[in-house]
Amino acid sequence: MAEMPEADDFALRSMRPADLPAVVALWSATPGVVLNESDTPDALLAYLQRNPSLSVVIEDGAVLVGAALVGHDGRRGWLHHVAVAASHRGQGLGRALVRQALVALAAQNIPKCNVFVVAGNAAGQAFWEHLGFAARSDLIALQRRTPV
Repeated sequence: MAEMPEADDFALRSMRPADLPAVVALWSATPGVVLNESDTPDALLAYLQRNPSLSVVIEDGAVLVGAALVGHDGRRGWLHHVAVAASHRGQGLGRALVRQALVALAAQNIPKCNVFVVAGNAAGQAFWEHLGFAARSDLIALQRRTPV
């Protein structure tokens, strides 16, 4: 696991299915994290199973204070819903989540990683750019529903 900021009570570990209620609560309380029908308990469990040991959480004692949903398609990595509790921001925990995600993706020979930032989320974009991510002006994200 990636190196954590100095605090004896912080623990960075792989996300487990049992963490999902606390993770969803954290995401729901985090401005800039947008949950939708793709974030049901079943869908999140399936994502964890398809991408074992990639998603991570940070605990402060027994309290979950950070989470990142991490996966890849065999070519590119994806970071979804990276969040740190408001009470714990500014301590390097978000950076630790991202660092661990990138290390785990690199260990699976994934050379690049992508992240979506909600349009207008200047603080979110600044966070990602500070970590070396660059906005792409040559792409537009398009989406369509499948006939499920």
